[in-house]
Amino acid sequence: MNFSKEGIVKYLENSEKFNITFLSETASTNADLKEFAKTGAVEGTVIVAESQTGGRGRYDRKFYSPKGSGIYMSILLKPSLPASDSVLITAAAAVAVRKSVFEVCGNDAKIKWVNDLYLDNKKICGILTEGSVNSENLKFNWVVLGIGINVYTPENDFETEIKNIACAITDSREENLRSRLCAQIINSFFEIYSSLEQKTFLNDYRSNSCVLNREITVIKNNEESGKAVALDIDNDCRLLVRYENGSEEYLSSGEISIKM
Repeated sequence: MNFSKEGIVKYLENSEKFNITFLSETASTNADLKEFAKTGAVEGTVIVAESQTGGRGRYDRKFYSPKGSGIYMSILLKPSLPASDSVLITAAAAVAVRKSVFEVCGNDAKIKWVNDLYLDNKKICGILTEGSVNSENLKFNWVVLGIGINVYTPENDFETEIKNIACAITDSREENLRSRLCAQIINSFFEIYSSLEQKTFLNDYRSNSCVLNREITVIKNNEESGKAVALDIDNDCRLLVRYENGSEEYLSSGEISIKM
């Protein structure tokens, strides 16, 4: 069975909880699902695409999404969280993807704070969390969780600008592999999500980090702001760093780069 809605549903636990739309091609699963959310779609609505023509990552960066090689999906959530805790959803998704890649493919990926997964020092997954916030109580009306994964090397290889920084999980094209992996990610994520506010998943997030105790470059407003060492990740998923001058800072936004 090829990558399909039926293939994914076959491996889902409690499949009746999910409403899955499978598209052969779309501009962006996140953009599509945000439109669904605005018209009252329920939590557990999922859009999966075989390819995207306008896939995006953080800071509106392009996410290469060719046909036949990846998993590009978005999940609709309605958490009872303050918007300030949105990073917990991203971190939970990273843990779920890492666990699922290991269980389905046998590969031990690592997490780069805050939203990327790496294998053999190259990126295999990016996560983008977007939402609508109630202006009165500052809680979410809804959240769209986007996950893009390089399962196989694209037929024409990765684009030149990402060829040295991106890789695939496997080149063994097993039957139903993408369907199994997609379903397992959904299963694993919702297992974590059911007790998200207890934050126990952050132990897995820390232990599978590829940045802790490493030298990094802190980037703010798309500009390098200093060299540092990543010391810890706290229970709000903030990254504690120590700069070369000895000062320390908790990063709750922005990004980092690390020499792999």
